[in-house]
Amino acid sequence: MLSARIPATSANLGPGFDCLGLALNLFNTITVEKSSNWEIRLSGKYTADLPVDESNLVWKTILYLWEKVNYPTPKLTLTLENNIPPARGLGSSSAAIVGGLVVANSLAGNPFSQLDLLQMANELEGHPDNVTPALYGGVTLAVETAKGILPRVLNENPYIDVLVVIPEFLLNTSKSRKVLTSQVSRSDAVFNIAHAGLIIEAFIRGDYTLLKEGMRDRLHQDQRAALVPGLPEALSSALNNGAYGAALSGSGPTLLAFLAPEYTQDVAEGMVKTFANHGLNAQAYPLEISPRGAHIL
Repeated sequence: MLSARIPATSANLGPGFDCLGLALNLFNTITVEKSSNWEIRLSGKYTADLPVDESNLVWKTILYLWEKVNYPTPKLTLTLENNIPPARGLGSSSAAIVGGLVVANSLAGNPFSQLDLLQMANELEGHPDNVTPALYGGVTLAVETAKGILPRVLNENPYIDVLVVIPEFLLNTSKSRKVLTSQVSRSDAVFNIAHAGLIIEAFIRGDYTLLKEGMRDRLHQDQRAALVPGLPEALSSALNNGAYGAALSGSGPTLLAFLAPEYTQDVAEGMVKTFANHGLNAQAYPLEISPRGAHIL
């Protein structure tokens, strides 16, 4: 038997579109056992609508890696414990992809390095902002180069609390990306480059007072606000109640706030109330940044 643990992730962090992300201490677990039959079993909080046939993303990813090394496919029972909510902007698909790669690589005798796995994960997911922290942990920057993704861990275990507020509706990444314009102005591009620099400095130096200004964005959040009722007001509420900074988590609808622990209750209540004023139920969860990415237990 072999098990792997994979963290939820939050991407973009405001201005770092498709390049900044972090791992959270909310985990999916994949357990693999040799069996006389091929089977997928589901457990955990989020199992609705997950396939248990060959279309399952974890299984497809396992086969993807094995095909690269001509590894013979054994009969397995795959148990997927799903605690990361799907279609909420918390990296559920990245967790499935990264988890499948880590499990497949281990069963095949680890023919690929961690960096190799990152390139495969990026190819399968299509962007590196979630798969990088899912694999490496901490707060990460993913840089696309001519040789592939260059990962940098900005801070493995920053001393800062995280709050996620999850509205109770689904928002697929593909739908959320369709509202984005294909071109941006030079001034907006410069704005985001400069503000992403503040995010990087905040986590390298541990100066979280930079996050209030640093997490401002002009490339995606305003356009996605139409898909998340109450988004601007909820972000403002977080800041007004003491958060260092707040942003849409990935493509949404979840919101992410960084804060000191003494502000957790006020920030959570304010954001949940704001969504309620826009007709949405929402749940707030205090979390921490996970220093570990996907790993074999």
